[in-house]
Order: sequence, then structure tokens, then C-alpha cells
Amino acid sequence: MSDRLARDGGTPVRSTPFPSAMDPQGRTFGPAEAEALARVIDSARLSSNGGTEVAALEREFGALYGTPHAVACTSGTAALHLAVGAVDPAPGDEIITTPVTDFGTVIPILAQNAVPVFADVDPLTGILDPASVEACISERTRAIIAVHLMGAPAPVDDLAAIARRHGLILIEDCAQAYLTELPDGSYAGTRGHIGCFSLQQYKHVTCGDGGLAISGDGQLAQRMRLFADKGWPRDTGERTHVSFGMNYRMTELQAAVARVQLTKLAGVVARRRAAAGRLVAGLQKLEGLHLPNELDRHAVWLFPVVLDPDVAGGTNTEYAEALEAEGIPVSAGYLSRPVYRYPVLSRKRLYGGAGFPFTCPPARRDWQYDDGLCPNAEELIDRTWLIVHWNEAYSDADVDDMATAFRRVHSALRSTRPAV
Repeated sequence: MSDRLARDGGTPVRSTPFPSAMDPQGRTFGPAEAEALARVIDSARLSSNGGTEVAALEREFGALYGTPHAVACTSGTAALHLAVGAVDPAPGDEIITTPVTDFGTVIPILAQNAVPVFADVDPLTGILDPASVEACISERTRAIIAVHLMGAPAPVDDLAAIARRHGLILIEDCAQAYLTELPDGSYAGTRGHIGCFSLQQYKHVTCGDGGLAISGDGQLAQRMRLFADKGWPRDTGERTHVSFGMNYRMTELQAAVARVQLTKLAGVVARRRAAAGRLVAGLQKLEGLHLPNELDRHAVWLFPVVLDPDVAGGTNTEYAEALEAEGIPVSAGYLSRPVYRYPVLSRKRLYGGAGFPFTCPPARRDWQYDDGLCPNAEELIDRTWLIVHWNEAYSDADVDDMATAFRRVHSALRSTRPAV
């Protein structure tokens, strides 16, 4: 094969698509899921009220994570909303989180009229930097939402210590981090007060959309259960509403599929880790590329590479353009911009343009979300972060094609880069 890049007219390394979460080859669906759905249809009970599947899923998920309380809901965003609802911030109260995450992490903060405060991230992982988190704490701070990004464990021991010192609730966003392990071998989602998970189409296991929130705190769990069901305490038999809540009830159909998918989770994560290890081995001699490490603890939802552009020969955009031309599923930066630069925040597009809750009052000051707020996050997105899309169905040949394309692009870009 010629060393000429495909973007320059050479033959691409790869001409056939890779498995993805949007096609049967990239998912683990089979007869068991179909049988589970048929079981629910035959029962005529599709609602969790009066059904058995949702309650069984909650028990099974709680057992997997060794936690006494699990609450099922309609999405990962809903799970985070349950958590924030349980915190019950007053308008203008603050919740610290990361600027590098799906917007579902931030929506619950805004929905509860609280102010998202963005701490910066580690420049090699994109995960919350505890020192930056502590610097953001004020008298109005109520909680921290840490994201186990792309399947890598966040430094939740340090964040939990910060939360204890300041009397805060620690929420773990584990949407991308099923079976991610912390240094002591316990699972991500069990160190904070609440752990939140997603069952959306692209996640390790899925029922299309769905979510779960776990907690070792019975009071927080009860608040989440009420929040998921309009504040209705059904266990009392009284039709009343004791607190504010949403309708985030998972259906029996979703839960039945999720229960089957849960039995496949360990295998999914193991295959993702094994394929990632193969790619690391194929790329480890390429200068200027920082690769994921400790893969035995990593859920590998995505495979992130952090470039040193001066050494690697190009920025994330240059690498992404060249690798995409070779047929490799990659993207530059993960996000187009940090979350705080989305118009909904930078232009305060909430509540009829009133600026609420970012104005003083109810906030302690008028909040602005400008460029430069989190320099490490901005550098990752703009120049250094290269994301390889990942799937448990990747074969050795698939991974070897990725490595071949990376080596070709690396060699070509370095040969054309001016000496520094």
C-alpha cells in the first residue's frame, strides 16, 4: 500500500464501514430481548405501576453495584435530574460541573433554576480537576457533578473529600462508564452520594432510552423516587403530591430489554477493553500521542488520544481530516466548543430571555460564560483531543486497520511539519 494519504489521492486504508451502535453488527440484541418484549406484551402491563420488570431491573442493577437503592427512569438526563431534584437547590444556588460533557449533565441544573459553575479539567484526560473544583466553591454551592468521561474514572476520592469538607452532595455521571473501576476496585457511581447511568442507544447496554440512579442514602433515594413520579407517594395509597416532581417513569418494555442487556454488560466491557489494548499496542511508538492507560479499569466508551501537535505533526483537526479520509471513525475535539459557550448559556436563552437564574438576585452575582473560562478544556477541544469512536464488535482486523491508518497519517504529517 502506498504511503500517500487518501486525502491527497492515495488509496484509503479502509473502504468498508466499521460496526456502530446504529446497526445490528454493533449491538448485542438477539432472541432474548425479543422474548422479553413478548413477555411484557402478553402480560398486558406496559406501565411500571402494577408491573414487575422495572422493579426487577432496579433490584438487579442495585445488586450489580452493591447499593441498596436503584431508581429507574426514562433517560440518563432524567437520572441526573432525579439527583439534582433530590439536592433541591434554591433558585440561584450553584452546582459545579465540567465544561466537557453531554449537555444532559447541565440540563437538570438549569431545570431546577440553579446556576452551573464550570471547573476546568485535566489537560490529558478532560476530566474535572479537583483543585479547580475547590476554587469554584462559594457559599451558594450545593453539589458537584463529576463525569466519568468516555469510560475513564474521575478522581472521585478527591472530589468526595472536597464534598465532605464543604458539606456538598457529590453526584457521579456514569452515562459512559459502566463497570468503570476506581483504584480500590469498586465501581464508578458508588463513591458519591448518587450515581447516574444512561441506557441510550449508544451506551454499553441499551433499551433505546432509559436511565438509572443509585444511592446508598435511603433519604436521597426516596426523594429521587418521588421526583420520578410527580411527587406521588404511591406506597401510602393516597392520591396526593408531597413534593415537586416530573413524570420520568420507565416502562415495562424498556426495563425488560434492559434486564437482558444487563446480562451482557460484562462481556461488552471486556471486548471494548481488549480491542483498546490492541490499539494502544499498535500506536505506542508514535511520538506526540498520549494514549488511554489503565484499560483494565476503563469502560472505553470512546478511545481518546491527546496530541502534542508540535511533536505529532498536526492538530486534532488535521489528524481527524486525514484519518477520516482513510476510513477511520474519528472526530476532533469531542465537542464543538465547551458547554458554557453553547448559546443557551452564553446568550442566556432560558425563561423568555429574562436572564433568570443567572442574574442577581436570585444568584449571588450576574453570571457570564465567556471564552477563556476553562483554558484546558478549550485547548483540548480546539487543538489536542482526537476521539476514535468505539464499539465492542471491533475485530482484530478492524483495530489493525486503525493502527495502520494512524501510522500512515503520523508519518505523513510529521514529514511535512516545519522543524521547531
